[in-house]
Amino acid sequence: MKRIPPDSVIARKAKLKPIVTVARNLGLRRQDLELYGDYKAKISPDCLKGPAKKRSGKGRYIIVTAITPTPFGEGKTVTTIGLSMALQRIGRKAISCIRQPSLGPVFGIKGGAAGGGYAQVVPTEGINLHLTGDTHAVGLAHNLCAAFLDNELYRANRLAIDQERIYWKRVIDISDRSLRDVRIGLGGRDNGVERATGFDITGASEVMAILALAADLGDLRRRLGRIVVAMNAHGRPVTAEDIGVAGAMAALLKDAFKPNLLQTLENTPCIIHTGPFANIAHGNSSVIADLIAGRYAEYVVTESGFGADCGAEKFFDIKCRSSGLKPDAAVLVCSVRALKMHAGKVRVIAGRPLDKGFLKEDLEAVESGSANLVKQIENIRLFGVPVVVCINRFSTDTARELAIISTIAQEFGAEDCVISELWGKGSAGGVDLARAVEKAAAKRSGFKFLYPLTWPIKEKIGIIARKLYGSRDVVYSDLAEEKISLYESLGYGALPVCMAKTHLSLSHDPSLKGRPEGFTVPVRDIRASIGAGFLSCLCGEVRTMPSLPSHPIGKKVDIDPFGAIRGLS
Repeated sequence: MKRIPPDSVIARKAKLKPIVTVARNLGLRRQDLELYGDYKAKISPDCLKGPAKKRSGKGRYIIVTAITPTPFGEGKTVTTIGLSMALQRIGRKAISCIRQPSLGPVFGIKGGAAGGGYAQVVPTEGINLHLTGDTHAVGLAHNLCAAFLDNELYRANRLAIDQERIYWKRVIDISDRSLRDVRIGLGGRDNGVERATGFDITGASEVMAILALAADLGDLRRRLGRIVVAMNAHGRPVTAEDIGVAGAMAALLKDAFKPNLLQTLENTPCIIHTGPFANIAHGNSSVIADLIAGRYAEYVVTESGFGADCGAEKFFDIKCRSSGLKPDAAVLVCSVRALKMHAGKVRVIAGRPLDKGFLKEDLEAVESGSANLVKQIENIRLFGVPVVVCINRFSTDTARELAIISTIAQEFGAEDCVISELWGKGSAGGVDLARAVEKAAAKRSGFKFLYPLTWPIKEKIGIIARKLYGSRDVVYSDLAEEKISLYESLGYGALPVCMAKTHLSLSHDPSLKGRPEGFTVPVRDIRASIGAGFLSCLCGEVRTMPSLPSHPIGKKVDIDPFGAIRGLS
């Protein structure tokens, strides 16, 4: 097999077109763009005004998701980017919409998030390091709110804020376990009011979720005002509007609300915008990005974070409720080696060499591990969306292993199962996938939500745990029970729920691989994200501030004497 150069080498050799040319090919005008150099631009939401361009057919909305992740990475971003390229190759106007990577994973265990091989978005370094500064704007807006809140406490506390029921922490866009629980205001009265608090990672910020779910600037401003930062002494919520900071937050986010336009290695368009985490927040790129893409393309290919039980469920039940858009088809990404791992025969640790025996043909392991694939197919079909299974092919895969996966996938309800070589061949390696998606999307989607909003909070949590995860039951801590009673008394019970749990298992326990059964999901806390429009349910030991691994990828990142960045791929 032909040796594929490292991602960074491929990206540096890319022949980029001016971003204004990429935009013009979409139908966007120069006045719709705010340029950040020659190859990056923000898109003005004003491009949604006026009559839509005529297209050769109904715009199709495609979600790309995956089986439960493993340390390998299943190739979901590669598939999202590559599928849009392959659709262009067969004559369809397509745009991919992905999230902006957080610097926590970039410098931690995951590395960059601009795709790989010959299915990348470029320039990769700009994408992985700050891009146009949107994440920093989110952090500033969030922390401004925290500063205003503490100032209210210091200045006589005119709002009667209950110091024991302050919910608003601070955020930072790196993984730093030392900041999870802190005390502030130390050193006497001049340094503020002493109290316990902590930090979350910026991708877990409600402000990030609001930016991702807002339909326009007016909606953004209203959502920011509804943020509940604390309760007062009378048991009533204190909002960002109450402390007088919502307007300033909106001003900080005005430019960040504009999606970022970039291009793939094949000069096809990609919109990158917002970065909510999928194991903590709702895990999908922005509504405004998808609305713009849907106006200018025949196919919008968007990606949801982690497995179908995490990002895809939240895409369907949270993002689609906000946008009003309905998906036409889903692509479920898997790989032979990931399914072998789900068989539970070997423990794989990120960053360590694989056992050579693991890469040999093992039909029994592939068949056993496919239980996870089957469950994720079922999960997508619960929402009435046609699903195409995409096998991200590696050189060690055998024909018999691939055949087993294809047979199982179609037996359990997939419209098709297609082998992808997008990583090694670019769009040429995804033509079969593009045609399978086109065929699936042409069918009538019976899209439906998993639950009505009128259901009580516990019923919503329960159906996700039972139907999506396969649990037997749900148990609630005393704190979670107290929060549920409070939220229902305040009228928050009609909001969707956003489950925060490990992404490494269908369950709450990362050690349970494959398709675990008979477990009980523990809900330890529930946070009210009223501006975002959902309730966040923290399950098991999930953390809202990740930590760095033993050997952070950031140790490899450097610049050479000519200023080129190394070590991000």
